[in-house]
Amino acid sequence: MIIEQRTYTLHPGKVTEYMRYYEDEGLKVQEPILGKLVGWYSTDFGPQNQIVHMWAYESYAERDRRRSELAKNKDWQSFLPKILPLIRHQENKTLLPAPWSPKT
Repeated sequence: MIIEQRTYTLHPGKVTEYMRYYEDEGLKVQEPILGKLVGWYSTDFGPQNQIVHMWAYESYAERDRRRSELAKNKDWQSFLPKILPLIRHQENKTLLPAPWSPKT
């Protein structure tokens, strides 16, 4: 099991707009394709103007297959131009669970 954590730093004041677009359009495209959404957050303390979402995969191969399918999806391709201008920086990382970590 791996968790992919994706952190987007948005332009100041754009978190609400990004979240509205994503809730209205993005989630319904991503979730059936990517599978297990672990969590979707915006920051309160610490770095500002960030959204963080995490997805669980059984393996890197599954992650690669699902991300490739999403990239080819016409609805996702139509959605991206709405959110890309709101993003200043993106950081992706994979998290590997410790043996005693709860299963997601």
